[in-house]
Amino acid sequence: QVQLVESGGGLVQAGGSLRLSCAASGRTFTSYIMGWFRQAPGKEREFVAAIRWSGGRTYFTDSVKGRFTISRDNAKNTVNLQMNSLKPEDTAVYYCAAASYGATYYNKNSYDYWGQGTQVTVSS
Repeated sequence: QVQLVESGGGLVQAGGSLRLSCAASGRTFTSYIMGWFRQAPGKEREFVAAIRWSGGRTYFTDSVKGRFTISRDNAKNTVNLQMNSLKPEDTAVYYCAAASYGATYYNKNSYDYWGQGTQVTVSS
């Protein structure tokens, strides 16, 4: 059974940092794309960042470029999202997701597996 479990969310002041982790289990993800999405109240779930497990190519939405980084730890089977210079508009529930290799990385409908989400709140 595939499981994606997020951790690391919390409350931080604007300009601060948080590191989210996604622990993946239940299958081999080496051919997968691992993504992070977020959903603010009343808004659609939106793409934040993604990484190809094999090769490590990364993708970011424009609003987080230069502030967020995404990485994977093969030994721990985890994907991390380092978020720096956080802004109040980054406040949302953040979800980890996994999609097969040929998927469109920014399209939430392409993802096969989802975590339960972790709340990130940035105060002004």
